[in-house]
Amino acid sequence: VQLVESGGGLVQAGQSLRLSCVASGFTFDHYALGRFRQYPGKDREGVSCIERVNGTKYYTDSVKGRFTISSDNARHTVYLEMNNLQPEDTAIYFCAAETRVCSWYESWYDYWGQGTQVTVSP
Repeated sequence: VQLVESGGGLVQAGQSLRLSCVASGFTFDHYALGRFRQYPGKDREGVSCIERVNGTKYYTDSVKGRFTISSDNARHTVYLEMNNLQPEDTAIYFCAAETRVCSWYESWYDYWGQGTQVTVSP
């Protein structure tokens, strides 16, 4: 199982980024794909998640209306479109996968990507 992330970078407040997570080694349609972020010295926190089996999407309150999660079955890829980014969104963003349903708990997930840095300047 492999999750490969890309799309991070340095942007100014108000700008956008799109993170990608390409999955391989498991049946994409049977999994939930979560997106987490980690601030320095802190545990990872859930940002968004999509359940491939039914298309249900979840967002933490701080990103609702700004972030959109989506998936492309043909490319085995999950995207996180992040709009109106703010300095408090600066973190390392991770992709995670687990069978069928989403959870906000990082311990729920068996598989993780390598992370990608997102930095938002004021």
